Amino acid sequence: MRVLVAEDERDLARLVAVGLRRAGFAVDTAHGGDEALDLLDLHPYDVLVLDRDLPRVHGDEVARRLVAAGSPTRILMLTAATAVEDRVGGLDLGADDYLGKPFEFPELVSRVRALRRRSARPALPPLLERYGLRLDAVRRTAARDGRDLDLSPKEFSVLQILLEADGATVSAEELLDRAWDAHADPFTGAVRVCMSKLRAKVGEPGLIRTVQGVGYRL
Repeated sequence: MRVLVAEDERDLARLVAVGLRRAGFAVDTAHGGDEALDLLDLHPYDVLVLDRDLPRVHGDEVARRLVAAGSPTRILMLTAATAVEDRVGGLDLGADDYLGKPFEFPELVSRVRALRRRSARPALPPLLERYGLRLDAVRRTAARDGRDLDLSPKEFSVLQILLEADGATVSAEELLDRAWDAHADPFTGAVRVCMSKLRAKVGEPGLIRTVQGVGYRL
């Protein structure tokens, strides 16, 4: 799941990004509305956590443009303005949810996950079971034949993407796009290294196949 945090308060943006990454999301940050729009043009985000009072391009205008373009990205507005008319105004602009500052971080994570489930992508069950693997996307647990797999957040995301593909081949580029943030260097071998660690944890007999020149599949 990929999230863009558009927040001009850099310390808050950094804290939100770190917390969401720990919850298993791939997260990018933007500190102005113009930067947010540029990133939204480049990457397919599931959720935009949007501060309403952004510099250069106001958060309201970011929401308007996203909705006008028919983007499937869900919008969670974050703002210190919590009066009823402010919430109504934000939702009328096309926001899917609204959270006032200050907020409790577990609530933010829960709301982001809820918006992902409402996204335009086909709904997928929270529990995926194939090939002896059992992955619970809500509890963030994975097991093989009853044996718990101690996966890092990145390894969990990659395994989830492969399970959701249901036997189809997933390219390294798609894995980078969906499981890593915008700072990932496609030439570092990050996918290959992650896949090697994931294979070791999943164990024998091997389940993850490399399709030469194409990608990976279960």
